[in-house]
Amino acid sequence: MKKIGIARWALTLTATVGSALVGCGGSSDSSETVAAPIPLPVPTMPAEPVKGSTTLKAPTLSFTDSGLSVSDGVTFNGLWSVTNDNLGWEYSLDMGRTWTKGIGGFFEVKGDGPKMIWVRSVDDAGNTSEIVMVTCVLDTRPPEAVGVTPANDGITRTLQINGLETGARWEYSLDSEKSWRSGTENSLGILGNGLGTVWLRQLDIAGNASPAQAIRLDDPLSDNWHEASGNPMQPSTLNTNSGSRIFVLHGSVVRDDADFIRWDVPPGQRLASVQLVHYASEDKVAFYAIQRSPVFDAGVDVNRMLVYGHMGPSDLARNVVASAPGDQLGAGPMTLWFQQTGPLPTTYAIEIQTQALP
Repeated sequence: MKKIGIARWALTLTATVGSALVGCGGSSDSSETVAAPIPLPVPTMPAEPVKGSTTLKAPTLSFTDSGLSVSDGVTFNGLWSVTNDNLGWEYSLDMGRTWTKGIGGFFEVKGDGPKMIWVRSVDDAGNTSEIVMVTCVLDTRPPEAVGVTPANDGITRTLQINGLETGARWEYSLDSEKSWRSGTENSLGILGNGLGTVWLRQLDIAGNASPAQAIRLDDPLSDNWHEASGNPMQPSTLNTNSGSRIFVLHGSVVRDDADFIRWDVPPGQRLASVQLVHYASEDKVAFYAIQRSPVFDAGVDVNRMLVYGHMGPSDLARNVVASAPGDQLGAGPMTLWFQQTGPLPTTYAIEIQTQALP
């Protein structure tokens, strides 16, 4: 009896274990319902680019035109910028015979002379955009220093500037080359006793600057080292008939030491600007006035003055006749009154420019 009982228990245990194994995912004739396995998503791989299947957007190509004209294509800066919406790009300097892969958003062209530059977008399969073609002239060589021929006409010194390259312009500095102002025509007229040196240079059409020429002005033995008259009825006279269109009046004033300087706007011209271009003083303001007259007999009657007011460091390069009546700026005499009303000495320079009438 004990043996039979043991066998039946063993048979029951075997069937139970078999049912459990089938329920873990095997097949079986059991009547129990088994849930179907949930299929896992199959990852999709991005399609590989196929050459010839895509037309890419062309890049945008730009450079810094450093020259006197922003449209002449002449520059001393060989750095080019490429914008192409995060696409790859490449450039060619030999009309497409060879291409160089672009890195970042810039590339540099070297070697002076004319340049033909091609740029295009490109992807990993070799699809390309239309070619962007540009031309420029790279010029990194500075021009020669200008030649300067001084000429004297009474108390006016005229600096004749020569040796300018074709298309070049010249500039002058009154502060040891820290800042520069553009010249006009080919000469600069100067009168006064405030500045020791003027520097002159030329800029070629690419924007390269020549070495500066230093011209000494502080020669007390010269007639050109002139302290302007303190008599309003006998002002010092600046010669404006030398062909110059730009003049610098410079001097040093303190209280009770006014400067009176006359000039004439030549026939066929107008007074274009009067600007303070240099001011050195612990006193931050001085007085100025201009009367349209060969003498300054207006006294303190501002109604007889063309313009008047104060000048100081904050007024540098402000054209004080910009709002003056146009019919008062034509040919004829003008007289400047410049004075420091305080006890501290002031060195100044005022630029006068005339221009031909249209």
